[in-house]
Amino acid sequence: MATSVPIKHTQSGIMKKGFYGFSWTYLFFGWFVPLFRGELFNGALHLLFTIVTLGFWQLIVCFLYNRQYMTRMLTAGWVLNGTEDQNAEARRALDIATPQEG
Repeated sequence: MATSVPIKHTQSGIMKKGFYGFSWTYLFFGWFVPLFRGELFNGALHLLFTIVTLGFWQLIVCFLYNRQYMTRMLTAGWVLNGTEDQNAEARRALDIATPQEG
């Protein structure tokens, strides 16, 4: 089940919700999810893969999409901005180092 955690862009201060865990949204809506999250190229790529695999892609990626999305966001200047417990759980689920570990 997907869990949300607030994320914040370090330069602009924009706040968004980040997600980790199984994506029910991707399971039901597939390639529309990247489009709604502003990832046009990824949405087109996911549409292509869904068509080529006759929908099988969508069944696999619902387990992976939220982790991939958060990885892209965190490497693009976004940081976890929830409570310390929320951030720790997100770091554990996403398998990322704590700030002290570097």
